[in-house]
Amino acid sequence: MTVTYRVPGAILTEREHTVPLRHGAPDGRTLTVFTREVAAPDGAPRPYLLFLQGGPGFEATRPTSPPSGWIKRALADYRVLLLDQRGTGRSSPVGSHLPGDTPHAQAEYLGHFRADAIVHDAELIRRELGIARWSVLGQSFGGFTAMTYLSFAPGGLAEVFITGGLSPIGRPVDDIYGATYVRLVEKNRAYFARYPDDRARARDLFHRLDAEDVRLPCGDRLTARRLQQLGLWLGDSAGFELLHHVLELPFGSPAFLHDAEGGVRFARNPIYATLHESSYADGCPTRWSAARLLPDEVARDGLFTAEHVFPWMWDDYAALRPHRAAADLLADHPWPRLYDADQLRRNDVPVAATIYVNDLYVERAFADETAATIRGLRPWITNELEHNGLRADGERVLGRLIDLVRGNA
Repeated sequence: MTVTYRVPGAILTEREHTVPLRHGAPDGRTLTVFTREVAAPDGAPRPYLLFLQGGPGFEATRPTSPPSGWIKRALADYRVLLLDQRGTGRSSPVGSHLPGDTPHAQAEYLGHFRADAIVHDAELIRRELGIARWSVLGQSFGGFTAMTYLSFAPGGLAEVFITGGLSPIGRPVDDIYGATYVRLVEKNRAYFARYPDDRARARDLFHRLDAEDVRLPCGDRLTARRLQQLGLWLGDSAGFELLHHVLELPFGSPAFLHDAEGGVRFARNPIYATLHESSYADGCPTRWSAARLLPDEVARDGLFTAEHVFPWMWDDYAALRPHRAAADLLADHPWPRLYDADQLRRNDVPVAATIYVNDLYVERAFADETAATIRGLRPWITNELEHNGLRADGERVLGRLIDLVRGNA
């Protein structure tokens, strides 16, 4: 089904595509994958730029009218295809309750929602639209997915832009989470240096939440460990202020409770929790890596956590409880490889990528390793932006990467 709208500054074309749940061995189960094409109003036949959203578990960016940010810059050269990755947005969204009568069946179902399956979906859609090659822009997890694309289906790619998404290749998951905790402690120190009174405030909040049964608007108990997850904001350019503006609110007030609940989105996007560690699993199980490696000083010093998932979340978040047994199975699942290092060393697709020096979520040293592995990749290494650079200054970021790929920078 195709629907077209004309809005100020753009022509929007919405499509629904049917794809197999299992691309390698179709068994009759299918999914619906939604795409929204954003084209300049002049109707000129520009090439396609496929956008792969960060996550996992989040739908594609919703365009403004008129277009703004990186989409505004992209429309000068491309028609943009916004893909709701399988299981998100309007693409057979995964909710609290999973298909399957047993935990093993539910885990098997979720095993088909990683980057490799997203690439297969993209290739099916590319062929369906009659496109020989298209460009790809991947943000964060979308950049990881773009690397999987470069590894296993490079013939469909004209060029690739990656922002905050150069994933480690072949590294144990524990290496990755160990590095993120070093960054996390640094970010906490920087935050408390900016807002020193918040250290005592945070400790008091954690103590009260351990002692009192405080309920969020959704009905879940707000635990101290759940409030600590607001540290997810510490990797955002506006994150220190976002966190401070929650902590300063009166304890238990409606504003405090609503903002504490809305600060993380695991209930809205359960794949973000259940498949999160698997996005780093390049040929290995994860075995609850973030929980096993959690530094003692996080609890001892009252620090915030970040983009880490822990088994207790499937107790504290009512929306995640139906996933609990499947999540345990997936933690021990021997995931297949996400990347082909040999193919990446032979790469002949033009690639440009941002490496954010202070990125909380993508360790700079590992990103440098990956940039050196992908043949021909041109990096933009900067300390001016955080992990959300594409959202914070999208016209500039995408423009710079386009210039790098074209040899103009």
